[in-house]
Amino acid sequence: DTDGVLENIMVARLYNSDQMMEVPEQIEAAVIEAQTPFSLLIIDSLMSLWRSDYVGRGELAPRQQMLGKFLNKIKQFSERHNVAVVYTNLVMSDPGAGMSYVNDPKKACGGHVVAHASTTRLMLRKGRDNERVAKLIDSPSMPEEEARFHIGDQGIHNE
Repeated sequence: DTDGVLENIMVARLYNSDQMMEVPEQIEAAVIEAQTPFSLLIIDSLMSLWRSDYVGRGELAPRQQMLGKFLNKIKQFSERHNVAVVYTNLVMSDPGAGMSYVNDPKKACGGHVVAHASTTRLMLRKGRDNERVAKLIDSPSMPEEEARFHIGDQGIHNE
């Protein structure tokens, strides 16, 4: 029942980090007003708005402070309402990684603030042909591991 599923999805399109700071309170108000339990909050491209609003090294500290406040609000909302939070993030190349023995010079945007706010971190990448690879970067209960899978007409499968 696609119509029933779509009725249970709320979408917010944001254009700057100030709007993003208001989202936790707005979502909480919607949860209380609807009296319907939410199960999942997805934030697509977490760092995109923060990086466009806070440009350059001079604004790095204020950006990270505001980002930390935002992630703390989201975590509190998640714990109060038992909602899982999943977000996608941007990666950037690390110019200093070429100076060491690092296989993959890409790292997640947002630094330690995002890393410490996350319970489990995965990195997705394209494999050979139509294959995708999900790598578990950090988890309190599982070791670092990779899983290969395909996305096709029949859905997601690992063979």
